[in-house]
Amino acid sequence: MKSRLAKLFVGSDLLDDEDSLAIYAKDWTTYFKPHATAVVFPHETQQVKALVEFARKEKVALVPSGGRTGLSGGAVALNGEVVVSFEKMNRILDFNELDLVVRVQSGVVTDQLKDFAADKGYFYPVAFSSTGSSQLGGNLATNAGGINVLRYGLTRNWVAGLQAVTGRAEILNLNHGLTKNATGYDLRHLLIGSEGTLGLITEAELRLTRQPLDTRSVLLAVSSWTDALKVFVKLRKELDLLAFEIFDRKALEKVLSRSKGEEPFGSQHSLHVILETELSPHSPADFLENLLGQVFDEGLAQDGVVSQSSTQARDLWSLRENISESIAPFKPYKNDISVRTSRIPEFVRELEVAVVKAYPDFEVLWFGHVGDGNLHLNILKPAALAVEDFVKKCREVDVILFACVQKFEGSISAEHGVGLTKKDFLKFTRSPEEIAIMKELKKLFDPDLILNPGKIFDM
Repeated sequence: MKSRLAKLFVGSDLLDDEDSLAIYAKDWTTYFKPHATAVVFPHETQQVKALVEFARKEKVALVPSGGRTGLSGGAVALNGEVVVSFEKMNRILDFNELDLVVRVQSGVVTDQLKDFAADKGYFYPVAFSSTGSSQLGGNLATNAGGINVLRYGLTRNWVAGLQAVTGRAEILNLNHGLTKNATGYDLRHLLIGSEGTLGLITEAELRLTRQPLDTRSVLLAVSSWTDALKVFVKLRKELDLLAFEIFDRKALEKVLSRSKGEEPFGSQHSLHVILETELSPHSPADFLENLLGQVFDEGLAQDGVVSQSSTQARDLWSLRENISESIAPFKPYKNDISVRTSRIPEFVRELEVAVVKAYPDFEVLWFGHVGDGNLHLNILKPAALAVEDFVKKCREVDVILFACVQKFEGSISAEHGVGLTKKDFLKFTRSPEEIAIMKELKKLFDPDLILNPGKIFDM
């Protein structure tokens, strides 16, 4: 295999040593044992096209790899595939200020684009905890969300154009940066969120916007999910909310324990909301203070603090953003799910009763983007339970969880994709008719089934 690939990739652009394979053949999921044949590092689209032609001829499967920050196993190579790392396709190719469009290669790190936009006086608004290592191609392949979806939408909202190589080795150049283009099917949006199963994204044209005006972050203590949503409705009417997040008591305790930090308020509370809002002439700082006063007067929150500096805002947000790092030593079993925002309280109540009844020894904690209905359910491994047994039991919890998601007409994956971890449960979110159409599309784009096989569903 290596000798044949060496005709396309030379030197350090082709690796098959044990250490490299262990690094590049996996993502942030911890319950799969990766097995890849080689890792290749293309530099431009024509090289990707040549690789797909090679893979078709040799019947070799390809697994695309970006920053490998995914949590669904979407970038895991299990069966001797060739991993296609895009980290050397990392150039910002062009910027048109009139169109406010940046053309990038797919291996550009998300923060690299955000910094580029800031240097030009603009803003790329997609934000989540892994922007320092995630790559834009992976963001596109999973339609990444994050904390600013409430104001700015998902990654797909910022894609003006897309270039990809299909499993037929065809190069598609989609939409060409147009704002209006009413000419039939928009294949750009079919590729976004397809997890590399239809095509390998090589370039994208991404829109920028103006930088936010003066912002304030607010941390509130609330007593229930219902009250949290009442606060959301009240503030949304009057403010330009950029984010509205929630985390429970157990999540906060893990963060404070790891950081040796202090309680944000004098007393303990069951839930905390953290939000960010943009101030404007319509809603200056005193307007925000008055509005929060109404929240307290109505008994919707028991305590709160408004950031007075960027440093204080970062400190407040660290209570939310450091949750994943704080629980990592407990080998958490993670699920990101979504339901309509209005149904969150009822959904959480019903699910907690079911999980506690079935698995009383499991510690469960919640956090998430409650403003857009996206919740992260985390089950922490008991110290005495072996990892294999823990995962087996959590897969049983999945059945309870996804049945509840189906009942509430939600999604089994709000932003991390399906990958390997959730493909057995796709039927809880998608109808048989939808899945059948997806499989037909897979065969159309990738007739030899060589692009990221075994992800989303089995063929």
